[in-house]
Amino acid sequence: MLFAAAHVPLLSLPFHWDELGYFIPAALDLWRDGHLVPQTTLANIHPPGVPLYLAGVWTIFGYSIAVTRAAMLVLAIVTALASWSLARRLGVASPLAAVVFLLASPLFFMQAMMAQLDMPAMLFTTVALLYFLAGRLGPALVVCVLLVLAKETGLIAPMVLAGWLALDRRYRWAAAFALLPAAVLLAWILYLRQHTGLSVGNAEFGWYNLVYPLHPVRLAAAVLRRVSYLFFEEFRWIPTLVLLLSARRTWSAPSRPWRVVLSFAVLHVAGVTVVGGAVLERYLLPALPILYAAAARVLEGRPALQAALAAGLVASLFLNPPFWPFPHENNLAMVDFVRLQQIAAADLETRYPATPVFTTWPLSDALKRPELGYVSRPLTVSEAPEGAVYVVYSTDWDPPANLIRLAPVRALVTRYFMQKPPRRPSGRALDKRWEQKGFWLEVYRP
Repeated sequence: MLFAAAHVPLLSLPFHWDELGYFIPAALDLWRDGHLVPQTTLANIHPPGVPLYLAGVWTIFGYSIAVTRAAMLVLAIVTALASWSLARRLGVASPLAAVVFLLASPLFFMQAMMAQLDMPAMLFTTVALLYFLAGRLGPALVVCVLLVLAKETGLIAPMVLAGWLALDRRYRWAAAFALLPAAVLLAWILYLRQHTGLSVGNAEFGWYNLVYPLHPVRLAAAVLRRVSYLFFEEFRWIPTLVLLLSARRTWSAPSRPWRVVLSFAVLHVAGVTVVGGAVLERYLLPALPILYAAAARVLEGRPALQAALAAGLVASLFLNPPFWPFPHENNLAMVDFVRLQQIAAADLETRYPATPVFTTWPLSDALKRPELGYVSRPLTVSEAPEGAVYVVYSTDWDPPANLIRLAPVRALVTRYFMQKPPRRPSGRALDKRWEQKGFWLEVYRP
C-alpha cells in the first residue's frame, strides 16, 4: 500500500519521452479508431498487447493520464507479488527482502506507472517462470504467448524454457515452447508488414535497434553499461562485494530452479544488450526479480547490509549519477524534466498562442497533442526557425563532474553515439529561461 500511495502525487504527471512519442499515440489510435498499427505516429515492431490493455481500461474508465498511470501501477503491484512467489520458489530464506529491494529500486518505482512495454513484459516473464518451475507447463506456455504479445524480446524466455525442456527430453513440450510464441510473434510481424511494407514497421527503427548497436565500440560500451548498472550502481555493489568475498567459502552448485532462472537472466541481458540502440535500463526489468532474489540470498543473515542496500536504493531514487548522463526514467529526474517542459509549454500557450514554435522532440509532440498533458489546445510547431518562437533545452543530465566533458570522451561520444549538444540560436534575444535540478530550458523571441 505504501508503494501505491507514493505514486499518488505522480499519477497526473504528463507523459514522457517514448510514452508521448509512441506508446500513448499507438494506444489512442487503437482505442479511438481500432487501428492495431498506429496511424498518428511511426509504426514499429512492438506488438499490440499493451495498447490493447490500455484501450480496454479506457473503454471502462475513460481516457486520462491518471487512469493510464493507475492501470500500469496495478500491473506493477501484481508483478511485485509474483516476484515474492518466485523468490520463495527459489528457496530464498527471506523472500520479503527480495521484494523490498525490488520495490525500493528506482527503476521499478518509475516504470511502475509508465505506459511502456517493459513492466508488462516483466510481469508475464515472472509468472511464466513461476509456472514452469512448478511444473505447470500449459499455463506457462499460455503466459509466454501473452509475453510475446507484450514485447517482441519476450521471445527469449520461451526459447530458454524450450532449451531446458529439450535437456529433459520432453521434446513435444520443447517444440511447443519454441514454436507457438514464435508463430504468434511472426503473425504480428506479417500483419505489420502487410500494413507498412516493412517487418519492423519503419526503416529508421530497424536500423537503430538492429544495426546501430553492433558497432564494436557501441557494443563494448553497452556491455560495460549493463555490468555497471546491474552489479554496482544504486548501491548494488553491496551484494556484489559480499558475493565476491564469500564465494570461495560458500560456493555450491546452484539448484535446478536457480540454473533455469539464471540462464534466462543471462540470455535476456545479452539479448537486450545486442538489440536496442538506446541501451535503456528499463529493458532489464524482466531480470530484476532474479537479481534481487539473488541479492536477498547473498545477504541472508546480514540484516545491516540488507538495510543498507534498501536505503541505498531508496536514496538513488532522488540522487542522480554524479559522473555521467542517464535515462531520466531511471529515477525522479523524469519528474524534473517533465515539470520543466510542462511549465514552458503553459507559458508558450499563454504568451504565444498564435505564434509557431520551433523546437525539438519530445517537446514538439507535447505541444501538438493536448491529450499528452502539456497544453490545453494544440500549438503550431514549425519545421523552420524563421518567424517562430525558438525553444531549446537540455535533454541530458549534465552534472558538474560529467566525464563526457573531457575532450577525449566527448570526441568518442560525438563520433560513435550521435550525441550533439543543444543548439542555441544566434542573433536572438533570450525571452525566458527555467532551470530544474540540473535541467534547463530557454525561450527565444521570434
